[in-house]
Amino acid sequence: MLQERQDTALQTMLRRAELAACIERHAPFEGVHSTDIPRLALIRVHRVDHPVHAVYEPALCMLAQGSKRLLLGGETYVYDPSTYLVVSQHLPVSGQVIDATPELPYLAIRLEYDTKELASMMLGMGMKSQTVKQSASRGIVTADVTPALLDAMVRLVKLLDAPEDVETLAPLTIREILYRLLTGPCGHQLAQLALTDSASHRVSRAIDWLRDHYNEPLELERMAEMAHLSVSALRTHFKAATAMSPLQYQKNLRLQEARRMLIAERLDAASAGHRVGYESASQFSREYARMFGAPPARDVKRFREAHGRSLPLLDE
Repeated sequence: MLQERQDTALQTMLRRAELAACIERHAPFEGVHSTDIPRLALIRVHRVDHPVHAVYEPALCMLAQGSKRLLLGGETYVYDPSTYLVVSQHLPVSGQVIDATPELPYLAIRLEYDTKELASMMLGMGMKSQTVKQSASRGIVTADVTPALLDAMVRLVKLLDAPEDVETLAPLTIREILYRLLTGPCGHQLAQLALTDSASHRVSRAIDWLRDHYNEPLELERMAEMAHLSVSALRTHFKAATAMSPLQYQKNLRLQEARRMLIAERLDAASAGHRVGYESASQFSREYARMFGAPPARDVKRFREAHGRSLPLLDE
C-alpha cells in the first residue's frame, strides 16, 4: 500500500512537471495567452504583485506552478498545484499571485465552460434534478486535484503541440474534464448552475441582469421578477452564492468599472463616478478609497508608477 501511494505521488509529480513544461512552451512571456482551443487560456506571472480586482467568469482554474489567493467578500481562497478552483457564477473578486519568481513562474490554466455543456453532461450521466440540492451554493470552491483530472488536463494542453488534432480531440477531452468535475467535490455547484429551476441558476439570471444595469438604481423587485424569486428569497440565495448582497455586488461592479475608466480611458474621477451611477462625487471617492486603498487620483498615480513597464494581468 505504501509503495502504491509512493508510485501515485511520483506519477503526479511527473505529470505536473509535464503540464508546467507545456504551459511554458505556449506562454513564453508574462500575461494571459489565448490558445487555439476555444475558451482555454494559459497564464504566466514572474513576480508577486498587488491584488488585482476583476469579475471572474465561470471557469475551472488549475495551477502547474505557484499559488494564488482570492478574496470574495470577506472570504479567502488559496489554491496551488495540489488544488483546483471552480467558479460557477460571475463574481467580483480580488486576486493576488503569492508565489512566483522569474526562475519559477506562476503557471496557470483557465478553462471556461457554459451551462449548455454541463446540462448535456448531466443528461448523458442520467443526473436528475431531484438528486441535486436546490438551495444556492457558493459560486466559488476549491478541491484537491485528482490524478484522473490532472491527466485529462495534461492531455488537453498537450493538444496545443498537435494543432491538427485540436478540432476533433479537444471537445472530447473537455467533456471528460467536465465529467471529472461533475463527479468530484465541486459537482453539486456545477449541477445547480445547469438546472434551470435551481436557486443557483436563478441567481445567475439575476447577476446577468445586474451586470447589464449596474449603473442604474438597484431595483430588487425587478431583479426578483427576472429570477422568478421573491425579494426575500433573492436576497437569501444571492448572498449564499456570492457572499455579498445585491447592493454590495453592484458597488463592486461600479467601482471596478470606474477604475478601468480612470486608467484605460483617462477619465477624471467625477466623470467616471457619474458614468457608473454615482450621484455624489464624495461618496464615490470614499467608497473607491475603501476598496482600492487610496482615493481615485492617488490610486491611478500609484498604479501607473507601478505598472509603467507593462499592463497588469486583469484576470486569472
